[in-house]
Amino acid sequence: MLDLTFEPPKVKTIAGAKQDWELVIGMEVHAQVSSNAKLFSGASTAFGAEPNSNVSFVDAAMPGMLPVINEYCVEQAVRTGLGLKAEINLRSAFDRKNYFYPDLPQGYQISQLYHPIVGEGEVIVEMGEGIARRVRIERIHLEQDAGKSIHDMDPAMSFVDLNRTGVALMEIVSRPDIRGPEEAAAYIAKLRQILRYLGTCDGNMQNGNLRADVNVSICEPGAYERYQETQDFSHLGTRCEIKNMNSMRFIQQAIDVEARRQIAIVEAGGKVEQETRLYDPDKGETRSMRSKEEAHDYRYFPDPDLLPLEIEQAWVDDIETSLPELPDEKKARFINDFSLSDYDASVLTAEVESAAYFEAVAEGRDGKLAANWVINELFGRLKKEDHDITESPISPTQLGQIIELIQKGDISGKIAKDVFEIAYTSGREPSEIVETEGMKQVTDTGAIEAAVDQVIADNPAQVEKAKQNPKLAGWFVGQVMKATGGKANPKAVNEIVSAKLGL
Repeated sequence: MLDLTFEPPKVKTIAGAKQDWELVIGMEVHAQVSSNAKLFSGASTAFGAEPNSNVSFVDAAMPGMLPVINEYCVEQAVRTGLGLKAEINLRSAFDRKNYFYPDLPQGYQISQLYHPIVGEGEVIVEMGEGIARRVRIERIHLEQDAGKSIHDMDPAMSFVDLNRTGVALMEIVSRPDIRGPEEAAAYIAKLRQILRYLGTCDGNMQNGNLRADVNVSICEPGAYERYQETQDFSHLGTRCEIKNMNSMRFIQQAIDVEARRQIAIVEAGGKVEQETRLYDPDKGETRSMRSKEEAHDYRYFPDPDLLPLEIEQAWVDDIETSLPELPDEKKARFINDFSLSDYDASVLTAEVESAAYFEAVAEGRDGKLAANWVINELFGRLKKEDHDITESPISPTQLGQIIELIQKGDISGKIAKDVFEIAYTSGREPSEIVETEGMKQVTDTGAIEAAVDQVIADNPAQVEKAKQNPKLAGWFVGQVMKATGGKANPKAVNEIVSAKLGL
């Protein structure tokens, strides 16, 4: 595993306030379960379908329709819990959360309030090289998603799309352990990374498949430490929830804006009211959505249509044995096996597809050289063209060939860039490009020596200067490389130039 030092948070205080204030942040992350079918019906979960085309009788709450649990969604929740080093509850139960909204046909949401499927876990968030923070997970429960109300298609009417209704969500609830906007974004990024490695959520925030409700409160310095000692939430100040955040950048902005709003209220002698708010990025403000309901306002009660969910430890153990290598483990292995820096390993393991691509390129080859080409040449080109690794026009096998050609001395680093460009734009195999385009590096010392002799003979004045100042030998190397069209082996050229000039 990674060698990390766990440090207390660097507390975020707000500039411009009359006194020092600290932020306390907790998150409820809604992660859509990667499954082809919904939590309690066989309807498709495909994104982008025609409105109301992925709706079963169960999703539409037709009379007499009963929910049937999707076992795969339960497995995905267990897999997520195991990936977060959390306690798996062998017995859990579903409750009805009653509220009325146009995109909730049943008039209630099936969720897990009292007996969630996953208990306490943790997420390790790196806040710099070798520095980490531990964010505790309080629980993960399964629940149904609601539909979608559409308000911008008609000036006088709203429309309802029930395609998302009944899609399985994992609500991942953190403790109030996050202390600033940057740490909040880092936490979401790390959680998303783990879920994608596990294959339990695709993490697509743009489509709403991963979104967060962010609870923000302010407190005086030292109050958080008192909360840690007593677990008394009253030390932390009144929290407000910012609903449905699906951008890490907006999460940071919203936390900062909401903290300033609360500080202004308190310092003016007012009282922060517990409520749910929305963030408006265009206006740079949060605005009230509704007063915050307590659990009893939803009139929770056990769902009479669903028996308690009981799973066996042996089944959990089988899932655990099938877990993939997780990000921290993979990063540690990349550092150890390929002698990579912490930074390079972080970049390569940020996305599961990037890690797989790099590993295919590096297998049996120079890992540091492979990392340099993947990060600097390939990632740089893809970013410039606004593409991701899954859209790379050059395969790991092709990039691996370029690494091999460099290692064998068939091409220089400069020629390799030309080969990369041709392979990237044409799809041709690098080995074939080198042969047919005459790009193979000149390693024949006799041919190189002849080129060096010619350059020396043509520049006697420069020879005398180089003998007085050995640093000028580089000029001869450049002339030889130019004369050979960049194909001469640079190492051999340097050695022969030095020998010929008596340096």
